[in-house]
Amino acid sequence: MDYASYLSPEILAFIAETDSFYPPGVPVDDVEGQRAVYNRMCAHFHAGRPEGLAVEDTQIAGVPVRIYGTGDKTILFAHGGGFVLGGLESHDDTCAEIAHRTRMRLVAIDYRLSPEHLHPAAYEDITAVAEALGPVVLVGDSAGGTLCATLTGTRPDLPILGQVLIYPMLGMQRSGGSFDTHAHAPMLTTADLEFYGSVRGGDPEDPRLVPAKGRLDDLPPTHLFPCECDPLCSDAEAFATRTGAQVTVQMGLVHGWLRARNVNDHASGSFTQIIDAISAFGG
Repeated sequence: MDYASYLSPEILAFIAETDSFYPPGVPVDDVEGQRAVYNRMCAHFHAGRPEGLAVEDTQIAGVPVRIYGTGDKTILFAHGGGFVLGGLESHDDTCAEIAHRTRMRLVAIDYRLSPEHLHPAAYEDITAVAEALGPVVLVGDSAGGTLCATLTGTRPDLPILGQVLIYPMLGMQRSGGSFDTHAHAPMLTTADLEFYGSVRGGDPEDPRLVPAKGRLDDLPPTHLFPCECDPLCSDAEAFATRTGAQVTVQMGLVHGWLRARNVNDHASGSFTQIIDAISAFGG
């Protein structure tokens, strides 16, 4: 696809600004190098926190978390980054804005990353926190969305009110469709997906690793927000067909567009759709 002529000028500028933090010569398998670049890039796009929002760093069930807001209902948020990148700082402003706009308490989990901590470390962390919190709305982007979906697919006994998954990898489809059309999309390629999948470890038949292997007939209400120009788009659509999840494809957007929510009207509107979906579960 000719992304230069298809995507809006604002999204193209966002992609170029993001790419400017990735100098040539940092290989995808240089984990520390990738983390340093990713952290600088996320810090650059940090939009600040709403004034007066309560924020606390603590631990729940021995897992580091950051708590935003004081609402009666709770969001459990898992960040993206391919299970290799990211943490409490990378998604700090996104979490703060979600908590502020939904008027719900948000608990962001700093789950253990690969390759230092192989599967099922991240799954064990989110499970422990979910067990301790009680009723929650699960929200995650990218790898965080995958992690949320593995939890709901393996632990139907947990009091999960619903889940909102933003451009996740779900394991329903690994070729064809968007995997071919957008194999070389900006922000995420199929080669990136292969690398991130290889470093996490685990059995591809393990439902704690791959959501598609879970108990898909027992899922809580689920909203999927894949983006069009992303190899993972068809995967989410296939998951929705199998599970009855509500899927809203964000047209003209790329993987990682959450960081563009304040610089593009279309991304801003898409973020409002996500806020509305989360708020509906907390009502």
